[in-house]
Amino acid sequence: MAKSEEHQSWLAELDAKSRAKQAGFIDGISGKLKRPRVTAPPAHPYRGAPDFWKAFEWPLEERIAKFQANFKAAGGHTERLASMEDARAFIAGKAAELSARYVIRQNQPELNGLGLEDAMPDAAFSVWNSDPQEHWKARAAEADFGIVVADYAAAYTGSVTVLSSKDKGRSVSLLPTVLMVIIPLERLHTRLGEILIDFDRAGREHLPAGIHFISGPSRSADIENDLTIGVHGPGVVYALLVG
Repeated sequence: MAKSEEHQSWLAELDAKSRAKQAGFIDGISGKLKRPRVTAPPAHPYRGAPDFWKAFEWPLEERIAKFQANFKAAGGHTERLASMEDARAFIAGKAAELSARYVIRQNQPELNGLGLEDAMPDAAFSVWNSDPQEHWKARAAEADFGIVVADYAAAYTGSVTVLSSKDKGRSVSLLPTVLMVIIPLERLHTRLGEILIDFDRAGREHLPAGIHFISGPSRSADIENDLTIGVHGPGVVYALLVG
């Protein structure tokens, strides 16, 4: 017998022994439970979300209330504001309150004409990827505040979706101490499925480099379940619902 055939035979023998041992273990559990071992896969009457869930939708005011409740339950903060100018004033006020010295924001059309730099004269300001020579990940890690505009938000899960691109670095939402996420109300949906379907329709070749779902501040727990906030990302997150 050739060396390779001998090796394949040995692997097949090991696999057979492992499967027999596994079957004996499961049979033992079935015997103790006094019920037959299940050998056929369970039936799936439908694939994906059922029709009733696809049609489920809250009206706008309920969406806002549910999002705020769920986002706060995860440790985040929310504020409802009438306009982008109100959002600018809120962010500037928080920056002054928390003594922010360095702020970084995404290079987004909604932010470019907002005048955030003028509203925070005491803080140094950077716009993501505005200088090709800059080390932007390092700059984001140094920032006290990161400011982004959400691409989507889901009320049922209390989560915000932020996509990345050359003008929208993921580091802006992942590395600063405090994150400010502006959510235009027309981007607030009821279900996460309403958001995911757009990615499915776009196709793999058109997906962004990063799709990030944010539900409150960074949270981490060790094996003893001791919770720590802000270890792997912003320790304070504000979701500003604008409109």
